[in-house]
This record gives sequence, C-alpha cells and structure tokens, in this order.
Amino acid sequence: MTNFVLVAGAWLGAWAWDEVAAELRAGGHGVHPLTLSGLAERRSEPAPGQQTHVEDILAEVARLDLRDVVLVGHSYSGVPVGQAAVRIGDRLRGVVLVDANVPVDGESFLAGWPSDEVRASIAKNDGFWPPLTADECAGQDLTDEQSARFIDGSTPHPGATLTGPAVMPRPLSEVPGTYVKCLLDGEEPWGAAAELLESDRWNLVTMDTGHWPMFSRPHDLARVLHRSVTAP
Repeated sequence: MTNFVLVAGAWLGAWAWDEVAAELRAGGHGVHPLTLSGLAERRSEPAPGQQTHVEDILAEVARLDLRDVVLVGHSYSGVPVGQAAVRIGDRLRGVVLVDANVPVDGESFLAGWPSDEVRASIAKNDGFWPPLTADECAGQDLTDEQSARFIDGSTPHPGATLTGPAVMPRPLSEVPGTYVKCLLDGEEPWGAAAELLESDRWNLVTMDTGHWPMFSRPHDLARVLHRSVTAP
C-alpha cells in the first residue's frame, strides 16, 4: 500500500488536505497529512527553524514505520520535503512537488525571487510571515468560500524556516518524482524546478488552476497524486 505523507505550504496545516486525503483513502492508499511545527494546531510550540520542519517529516515516517512512501510538498514545504526525501532511503517510493519550491543545498526558500518585502514583513511581525489577505488570493481559481476557508485557517508562518539554508546531502534529481505546475501561478516551472525537470527521473504535470489546488481542485489533485504512483 502506498503511503502518502502530505505537507502543505506556508501558513497551513494538515487540515488543508482534508478533501484530497478523503479521496486518496477511498482509492485504497494510506494517507498521512502532517502539520509542521509552529503552524495550525502546533502554533503554540516554540518557533522552529527550517531543519525542524525536515525533522518533523522524518519523525512522522519513523513514528508510523511507513514504507512505500510518497512525500508530497506544496509551495514552501517542497523545501523540507525535498530534504527529507533524500534521507529516508528505501522507505521512499517517490516525491510529488505541487507548485513547490525546490531545495538547493545552502540556499533558503526565499532564494531566487524578490524577497525584500517578505523579509521586512517577517521583521515587522516578530519573526513571522503574516497570512495572505483575500485580495492577495485573487486570480487563483478560488471561490469565495474556498478563499475564506484558506484565510480563516491560516496562521502566521515562522520566518526562520523561510530564511534558513537547505541541507542536501545529494541532489533531489536522484530520486523519482513528479512536479505539478499550476498554470494560473505561472505557465512554466522556473529556477531550481526547471533544472530538476531535466532529470529523467522526474516528470511534469500541469493543472489549469491556481497555487492552492487542494482547495480549488481537490479531486483533480487527488487524481494526479494517484496517477503518480500508478502510471507505468
């Protein structure tokens, strides 16, 4: 049985995967949504660094003694998911990155894109990145209800996880994976994601939706995840 470990991006917790998880379970998969330290129901914990989030993922795989694992990282969480993926050995079946940042050894989540505004916001908000507003979610294929659910459930994101460097003992291109590009958030993968897709162990899937497909197109995303482990 394939075991999906689902890790959402900035501001979000395990709850963000509810609809996707239900469909994957109906398809016979093991599904384990994970809330990272300092977020959602874990927001009262001490503010973590990025390596804490890597350890969160490794600890969950070990705690549940999971095998045949597919690690799924969305947006920010592609960075800790990618680091965990190269460290869990033969437990790993593959990786799926959903419109995600790709970890590069020694670089942070904020590397490669204009980040002065984010860094200033973190400094102004006691070390946390505030959640988005409704206006900032516009144009991402979210209904008013979906946008409200996203915003209402979001919690401030620990800033140190965004600014700390990734530690990659080997390249992510050495493990099998799928990159899901959400077209309303840009038509093509860029930077480290584009480089990753040069590997013959990785393939590209596109979705005609915005950056948060677990809200806007949960059933389509579940089918993409299912196909990632059933396609020849």
